[in-house]
Amino acid sequence: MEKKSSDYLAKGLMLALILIVIDLIGGFAHLRFESWFKWISTFVAMIAIIVFCIQFGKQQTEGVTFGKVFGYGFKISLIVSVLMVVYSLLSFYVIFPELTDQILTKMRTDLQAAGKLTDDQIDTQVAMTKKFMQPRILSIFIFLATLFFNTIASLLGAAFTKKTEPDIFNNKS
Repeated sequence: MEKKSSDYLAKGLMLALILIVIDLIGGFAHLRFESWFKWISTFVAMIAIIVFCIQFGKQQTEGVTFGKVFGYGFKISLIVSVLMVVYSLLSFYVIFPELTDQILTKMRTDLQAAGKLTDDQIDTQVAMTKKFMQPRILSIFIFLATLFFNTIASLLGAAFTKKTEPDIFNNKS
């Protein structure tokens, strides 16, 4: 008999909470612009989703297929992506309202340090980036970026999970 598993909601909420805590630590500790810190949330999310997929496969007693495990991981990915959009908007506009200006200032100094662009070209780059910081565009970008990496993790989790064939001879009437 197959165990019914709908704990993907709890796993998604838990993972989103962990990612929020990581981001808050980075924001308050001023680590957000460190190159090593930028990828921590992505790494943690991908590892967690892979582990959740493998655990899901182990909980099932029969019929563990790639599609079933991937679907479980993808549900978690969707939940995390939606919650991270909500948190990110709160982060950008309420918790850390100076973040947009910090990003644009860092971008300007990085472009000036590279020395490959004129001041006019740098101004154009910064202005274009500022346009992408609008809530609607930012939401779409965060959702798609989070979903992209978490979908890869779901694929990996499904690939690493031991598969079992369904028992087609066991009639469940």
